[in-house]
Amino acid sequence: MRILTLLFVYLPILSTTHLAQSVPDYSLKSTWAALPDQIPVALKARISDTSLYQYADVFYVYPTLNTAKTDRRWNVPLEDVAQQKKVLETALPFQGSAFAEAGRFYAPFYRSAHLRSYYVADPKGKEALELAYADVRAAFLYYMEHYNNGRPIILAGHSQGSTHCGLLLQEFFDGKPLQNQLIAAYLPGIGILPSELQNIPLLTSPEQTGGYVAWNTFKKHIDQKAYNKWYKGRAVVNPITWTLAPNSSKEQHKGFLYFDGKVYSQLFEAHLIDGAIWIDRPKGKFFWLSFTMRNYHIGDINLFWKDIRVNAQIRVRSYIEKH
Repeated sequence: MRILTLLFVYLPILSTTHLAQSVPDYSLKSTWAALPDQIPVALKARISDTSLYQYADVFYVYPTLNTAKTDRRWNVPLEDVAQQKKVLETALPFQGSAFAEAGRFYAPFYRSAHLRSYYVADPKGKEALELAYADVRAAFLYYMEHYNNGRPIILAGHSQGSTHCGLLLQEFFDGKPLQNQLIAAYLPGIGILPSELQNIPLLTSPEQTGGYVAWNTFKKHIDQKAYNKWYKGRAVVNPITWTLAPNSSKEQHKGFLYFDGKVYSQLFEAHLIDGAIWIDRPKGKFFWLSFTMRNYHIGDINLFWKDIRVNAQIRVRSYIEKH
């Protein structure tokens, strides 16, 4: 799965029609995949250190999970049991968990758009993405009014989730008072032009706060069509060094969270190029990945899971020291 560029140009200002549509009632706990007092079992199993919960919040938005060509729906209803299962048993424990020790964790259910919404010319695709963002927006507004209480925030997403977090940055943080509460936004799996955020910088050192980080992961043999169309010229940092360093060594790689639930370290070198990164062939039993996957989009977080976990905590502590 390869997600297209951020919708800053596609959805610069959401239509009032879609924002006025009925959105889920986020006062109900059933509309949240995770709240600080409602952590799913699979996610809780990956949390051992809660020492930063007193200092910060994490607002996480999961990626596109409805990708089947046979699924003709444009958006997935909130009550869809199969979708909820994917969120609770896959997205949260394998992605959201990378951020879940950095602060109190919030993750709303939302009517995510089908993958085709990014690719087709049909206006229903645009409407589906607008509807999905309207849900995320409503959840964020409820969170700010009822849960945040002035605490610093990490925004985190992947793919479609990063699209929506990017729009939250643009609408609520960029050049606005809330920017002062931003620890960092982690936006892997999309293409962000540096000009799309006017006052929020790309963070290029591991301790920086008040900005965003982004990356898209390829194999050494890059999917040139996708790269040239969607990622070349976009913002990127190396998610191992959290800098613009062109290379990082195997020894610097902290850990890949694999589907067996184990974390494997020192697996690959990472190379930063214009708008993306590529990694060499993972060693050992992961060698097969270089043959079976066209690119590593699906692993944008998993591949660097422990690197992200450690860095999110570093940025929270850095924010605390500065404030």
